[in-house]
Amino acid sequence: MSPAEARRIALAAQGFGGPKPATVNAGHLRRNIERLGLHQIDSVNVVARAHYLPAFSRLGPYDQALLDRAAWGPPGKRRTFEYWAHEASLLPLELHPLLRWRMKRADEGRAGYGSMRAFAGERRGQAMAVLDRIRAEGPLAASDFEASRTGWWAWSDAKRTLEWLFYAGHVTTRTRRRSFERVYDLTERVIPAAVLALPTPDERDAHAALIEIAARGLGVATAGELRDYFRLGPEDGRAAVERLVDEGVLVPVAVPGWPPAYMHRDARVPRRVRTRALLAPFDPLVWERDRAERLFGFRYRIEIYTPAAKRQHGYYVLPFLLDEALVARVDVKADRQGRRLLVHAVHLEPHAPGRTLDELGAELRLMADWLGLDEVVEPSRSVIPA
Repeated sequence: MSPAEARRIALAAQGFGGPKPATVNAGHLRRNIERLGLHQIDSVNVVARAHYLPAFSRLGPYDQALLDRAAWGPPGKRRTFEYWAHEASLLPLELHPLLRWRMKRADEGRAGYGSMRAFAGERRGQAMAVLDRIRAEGPLAASDFEASRTGWWAWSDAKRTLEWLFYAGHVTTRTRRRSFERVYDLTERVIPAAVLALPTPDERDAHAALIEIAARGLGVATAGELRDYFRLGPEDGRAAVERLVDEGVLVPVAVPGWPPAYMHRDARVPRRVRTRALLAPFDPLVWERDRAERLFGFRYRIEIYTPAAKRQHGYYVLPFLLDEALVARVDVKADRQGRRLLVHAVHLEPHAPGRTLDELGAELRLMADWLGLDEVVEPSRSVIPA
């Protein structure tokens, strides 16, 4: 197939190009995350935390409380759970059995960072003591064990213990505090009993199921991209891809300039895609940077951790999708106190059509309304041709 066909297949598989609902309800959100398989979680709140943005990009403005309720609401109302999938992620509850193999490996000390694996062995007693305290006292966060260093990256010893318990499936996220700190509880007190009662598949069956979900979400992809979606190891991913090819679920395809690729047998091949969206840096359309470059000729790197003087495009840059192309990069920030959406810079791609700025302006106004902001502030000389 041609690169243009592959691009349209990928966009359709990701949920772009269809009509957006007039009012987004919980069902729309549920179907969106089921289509994608997961939303990657990120704590950075420059615009909105990353897990809120994929639904906005595909469905338009929605009440974020709907997602909060599905993710962290009363156990009987929630529809997703947190786990390490493609990084920290929100996943449909139905995927819980497909990730128990990873929990088992962590529990046996066969997965995770070296400092975490110690809790499966010589430090297991310490971890079980923490688990017993949660069992007795109820949901707890790392700051309830240790008053300092509870930030997203500053992992205290208590945080490492809790994260091993989380990775091994002993606890899960009950809720998130206003600081976005994770509050842990026993898995059986959060995940519905009906989900926990679902049979645990064989590892190979789980790997194949995860690769198929990735293939549905990507439409057409290389083996590495399929494996990366749920971060499967090379051997696990290779065996799953080969099995799905043998079963006819994946169809080998050749795309000029690509490594060998595979299309899901149910992938839709639209004649054209008409859409408009601002994308989170961790949106599944662009999170695999080599794929974004192959699909769109778009070299994308997040520059949050780059010193300001060395940044090329800005601090928190959102790619702008217009129809079948990524046509601009927007350095943007939500000024909540001033109720403004601040556009620090717009970098246009060489192929950006003449209507790009009008379409981008409309999408920025839509985003501002969604975030409860009164205006979009675009500094003079903010448009920078590529």
